[in-house]
Amino acid sequence: MDRKKLVLLFAALLIAVVTAMGARSMFAGSAAPQAQAVATAQPTGPKVLVAQRALTVGTIITADAVSYQDWPTELVKDAYFIDGQADMQKLLGTVVRFPITAGQPVTQGALVAPGDRGFLAAALGPGMRAVTIPVSAKTGVGGFVFPGDHVDLVLTQQVAGSDGGQALRASETILRNLRVLATDQATDNEVVDGKTVVHAFSTVTLEVTPRIAEKVAVAQEIGTLSLSLRAIADSQGEFERILASGDVQVPEGATREQEEQLMRNAMNRPIEGASTYMTGGDVSRFQRSSRPAIASEAAVRTVAASGTPSAVAAAPVRTGPVVRVTRGKETTEESVGNR
Repeated sequence: MDRKKLVLLFAALLIAVVTAMGARSMFAGSAAPQAQAVATAQPTGPKVLVAQRALTVGTIITADAVSYQDWPTELVKDAYFIDGQADMQKLLGTVVRFPITAGQPVTQGALVAPGDRGFLAAALGPGMRAVTIPVSAKTGVGGFVFPGDHVDLVLTQQVAGSDGGQALRASETILRNLRVLATDQATDNEVVDGKTVVHAFSTVTLEVTPRIAEKVAVAQEIGTLSLSLRAIADSQGEFERILASGDVQVPEGATREQEEQLMRNAMNRPIEGASTYMTGGDVSRFQRSSRPAIASEAAVRTVAASGTPSAVAAAPVRTGPVVRVTRGKETTEESVGNR
């Protein structure tokens, strides 16, 4: 290869090296300002209080129902709860007045605090009522019942024997799955150092239907009412039972949020009927073992409808367990003897 070609080849290599280095410095120089612009283009707005899940009317605000979330400064309204300005402890125990969707900011007008006008009415579900019953440390689960819990209602009474003998002591679960609205006048749980403080209380306010409210009023005159605290896991079981019975219909194509709303409504529904009971004879052999005569439910309803006291004497009575016998189209109740 002659000298002229070597010079040309060397010159070409030198130009290529210089061009590569220039391009590298150019791209590196332009990338740095771009990265810096992206880093500074993210404005930091205030944190506002938003709903963690869909909150229906009457929902009691708990720590897991709401949280603070970054929000664009230009979209912040005066009615929002701002982190650092609102006291979270004062918001716990308030009640939702208007429906709030998941991720939506919580406004000051959407919450009702205890003591405010219409607070208890806002805590009630549609068509529900509030009743208050007296309790003690013995009948109120030692104070370990808090607003938002669900309880069963147990009636304890003494029934006089038909033969004038020893009175029959009986305890019966008359109502189930009642939501606790308040204990005394408190609707929130006091938390100190991350632990819920247990306080003694003398009254409990429960959410019931109008029919159940009448039952509770009568039950207080019959005997002593006690609370039986339900486990949280029982709610899921009740929903599955209600779903299997057909009382709750989940529409086709329902979203997860809609299904969860149906489940919450079903789990908060009070349950009456099919009550269980226990008598003194079941607990101790020294107690009365036979039950006094009990008028059949159909007869009691007939007497109540007629309004005539003389109908009570004519009402049939059960002297023991009964079975239903169907003959053709006619169904009768036959006694199978004393218990």
